Amino acid sequence: MNYSKDRIEMSQHERDRLKVMAAVLTGKRTQAEAGRLLKRSVRQIRRLQRRLEAEGNVGIIHRLRGVASNNRRDKNFRRQVIDLYRRNYADFGPTFAAEKLAGAGLKICPETLRLWLKSAGLWKQKRKRDKHRRRRERRECFGELVQGDGSPHDWLEGRGPRMDLLVMIDDATSKTVARFYPSETTEGYMELLKRYLRRHGRPVAMYTDRNSIFWGETKDKQPVETQFTRALKQLDIDWIPAYSPQAKGRVERFNATAQDRLVKELRLAGACTMDEANSVLAKIFLPWFNRCCTVKPTSRNNAHRPLGPSMKPDSILSIQVKRKVANDYTIRFDNRLYQLLPPAVPGLRGGRVTVEKRSNGRIYISFKGRYLKYKMLGLADAPGALPPNPRGLSPLRCPAEIGKGDAATPPSAGSSTSRRSGCSSAEPCPSAGKNESNKKKSYRPSSDHPWRRSRKKGKKKKSVA
Repeated sequence: MNYSKDRIEMSQHERDRLKVMAAVLTGKRTQAEAGRLLKRSVRQIRRLQRRLEAEGNVGIIHRLRGVASNNRRDKNFRRQVIDLYRRNYADFGPTFAAEKLAGAGLKICPETLRLWLKSAGLWKQKRKRDKHRRRRERRECFGELVQGDGSPHDWLEGRGPRMDLLVMIDDATSKTVARFYPSETTEGYMELLKRYLRRHGRPVAMYTDRNSIFWGETKDKQPVETQFTRALKQLDIDWIPAYSPQAKGRVERFNATAQDRLVKELRLAGACTMDEANSVLAKIFLPWFNRCCTVKPTSRNNAHRPLGPSMKPDSILSIQVKRKVANDYTIRFDNRLYQLLPPAVPGLRGGRVTVEKRSNGRIYISFKGRYLKYKMLGLADAPGALPPNPRGLSPLRCPAEIGKGDAATPPSAGSSTSRRSGCSSAEPCPSAGKNESNKKKSYRPSSDHPWRRSRKKGKKKKSVA
């Protein structure tokens, strides 16, 4: 070590040691007293004193200052790590990149990699601003509270369709159940909840935002029960609305982690479809998260409850609507007619039935807890023309105008019936090749009609006067 005689760089700790040892050199302090002040043995104090007498104040400085560590990595290894990072993991964080490099046979400490990346200009620490938030402690038991949320993101980075990641994460342990769906819908949340129920059971409460899937209001600001909250009520699961994203920070932090690490896992796996993305999610990301990012709950008790005998998830977690039964024991749902089959249940005609549209697309009709047999009526079986569907009106055409290419197209409720124009049940469709007018002829009463006789008498009286 080369130090200038008139200037020596020392740390505060070294200056404190020099002040204590200066009194030892002048004889004002004993070696035992110096050892007690510096928390060193007398032998170490004697060694330090001999160095100061031989070298001066420079002897107080540690001998390894400015010397490279014996455990330092080889320069070729460092160059190999930096090159591989630039080539494959350019936007990875140091911790995540260290895991992937270890899988490639280049084992390195994340902190060492962070220092190498900073010196190479490949990593810049993000500035963190402190925000004052009121801390909410985790729930004590596993299953006491589950947070739910959806995360729309370009998960496949343009290689496939855009998807939403729906998440349910336990508040006490951070154990997570998640899956990709085309969009954040009621059906998606119901399917995810069904998976959660099969794996863990019924949680005590569910904590979500006020999305229209969970929250509805009338014009008078009165709450409206949605399909999903109705299902939670039937499962005896409390629903708690969150009024800010920070309130459900557990699931928001999971989404941030997934948008960082899961996107890169999907890129490394070459996923291009939703099925491939769900496979990577189930086999790689969720096992890692549930193994490395969960915590032990305060209580060992499990608050999850089993499904009751009367709770049928396929029925409860379906779209349910009420329909009134007509006098001919038919109902209308999704612009189709359904004929209820015998036997006739007392109170069924004119009553209201529950129509369930399940996740597999099948329709179930129940009345007072009893499922009814039915058949779907075609347009030919319907007692007259059905009114058109206002949500899917298309230009109406007569049968004579329909070409051969349209023969395979199934008729809809708004399609024209046989020999009818589709506008009303009384208007016939004009035959092909004829230009018939549908205008009605004006009605004129005959000359001997009573109305005309009274009119003539009135005119006579007026002329006589």
